[in-house]
Amino acid sequence: MKTHLTQLLTAAAKTIAPEFEATILLERPKSAEHGDFATNLALVLAKPLKQNPRAIAAQIIEALPASDYIAKTEIAGAGFINFFLNAQSQQAVVTDILKAGENYGRNNIGSGQKVQLEFVSANPTGPLHVGHGRGAAVGDCLARLLDANGWDVTREFYYNDAGAQIDNLTISVLARCKGIPTDDASFPENGYRGDYIMDIANAFLNKETVTADDMQVTANGDITDEDAVRTFAVAYLRHEQDLDLKAFQIKFDVFSLESALYSEGKVEETVQALIKSGHTYDLDGALWLKTTDFGDDKDRVMRKSEGGYTYFVPDVAYHAEKWKRGFVRVINEQGADHHSTITRVRAGLQALDAGIPSGWPDYVLHQMVTVMRGGEEVKLSKRAGSYVTLRDLIEEVGCDATRYFLAARRSDSQLVFDIDLARAQTNDNPVFYIQYAHARICSVLAQWGGVAAQLNDVDLSPLNNPHETALMQRLSSYPETVANAATELAPHVIANYLKDLASDLHSYYNEYKFLIEDETVKLARLSLISATQQVLKNGLGLLGVSAPEKM
Repeated sequence: MKTHLTQLLTAAAKTIAPEFEATILLERPKSAEHGDFATNLALVLAKPLKQNPRAIAAQIIEALPASDYIAKTEIAGAGFINFFLNAQSQQAVVTDILKAGENYGRNNIGSGQKVQLEFVSANPTGPLHVGHGRGAAVGDCLARLLDANGWDVTREFYYNDAGAQIDNLTISVLARCKGIPTDDASFPENGYRGDYIMDIANAFLNKETVTADDMQVTANGDITDEDAVRTFAVAYLRHEQDLDLKAFQIKFDVFSLESALYSEGKVEETVQALIKSGHTYDLDGALWLKTTDFGDDKDRVMRKSEGGYTYFVPDVAYHAEKWKRGFVRVINEQGADHHSTITRVRAGLQALDAGIPSGWPDYVLHQMVTVMRGGEEVKLSKRAGSYVTLRDLIEEVGCDATRYFLAARRSDSQLVFDIDLARAQTNDNPVFYIQYAHARICSVLAQWGGVAAQLNDVDLSPLNNPHETALMQRLSSYPETVANAATELAPHVIANYLKDLASDLHSYYNEYKFLIEDETVKLARLSLISATQQVLKNGLGLLGVSAPEKM
């Protein structure tokens, strides 16, 4: 319908302004009272035509080609044109949804192109915290959205299993193996103090076996073998994080290790390629990359004077490997603290002279999460020692509420996670409100007892009251909402849409009865709520949230 109206407006614009080349903007009004679509075309043409926008709007309406779908047009405000579709075209969405089923809202914008989405990517030094949880929720929703828009999606987890933090993990476990309490003066100053460190130490001393994605490690129990402690601790925590992700219903296609970039020579290969490209120089015994050639505010050290590479060098090597794997698009979902690395990584990739686009990869950065209970901030987890874990939230409020709350706000906005609200079985809790709308419909359809196929081709002409019109308008906007959410990399758009759709449904449910004697009206209304149930389920699926039939 949007395409149809755009074609009509283009033809009208050419009639009154033959040189017209601007993009036509069509939007859906917030209120059904203002029609199904609105355009500001008259305001756009006002300046070149040197005429009053409302006068131009009248000319546009006069020049519009005939359409079987438009009931009327109105000029509003400074010169906006509102389009009101006829009842038949509005009702057609119900049939479209029932026929498409779970495919309603899906499209092929991505045309099967390969996109790699990296998210969570936590250091294997402890349980996943709520910040990782937000990254997991947003990242997984993005993957679902991109898949719904026709992209070939690869979900990837990158383990930073090398560097100082892994050293601190190792000496922390060694200290606990030796019986040193965390509050003892001899306990490593930068060590990890959560109860999980004692769990790892006990498992190592007991010579247990742990299995992570691509490795199985059996502890030898020898506390003089620091490498064995390191390997076992990393595997143990990778396994723990796998369990966290499983509890959060998140699966990855690929797990990549920072350590492998070194052991397989990828880091050294990348450094040599950067030297060969002529974008490096030596200064004060250190190797520098001329990142200022690519928009950075200063050049960056690659290899320190005392030896060893800075942290962004393996990041460049890792992303160079992504490019070699053939990903047309790469999106990194990370915490806001990664903001400073964006320019450096992109500069390093440009300096390789490998044909990588300048804006590659894309980034989605999420802000911090504050957890509240009883009006007070929750800061500590006994298991982690210094932060609230993702598992804590899941155990408190369940997977559905955790996923919804972590994804339902713009990722670049700070998030307050209210445990009390997330647990509430009231309309104030948005995930409960949406799921309850779905369950209400299922209850009505179960009471009806008919076969779903009976609703696929019924007389929809009785659907003409304001609640039904508003509901059909909302349903018809779902495919566009899915496309926009993927384009903007914004899962919260889906969450907001579902709240509005649930509100429309609850208002309709509270105002009208469905199982009435008039068979024609009954079937029409059941078809409408059945279509609504399908869209609620489809949308919740994009958020990774269940659609219960009973509550």
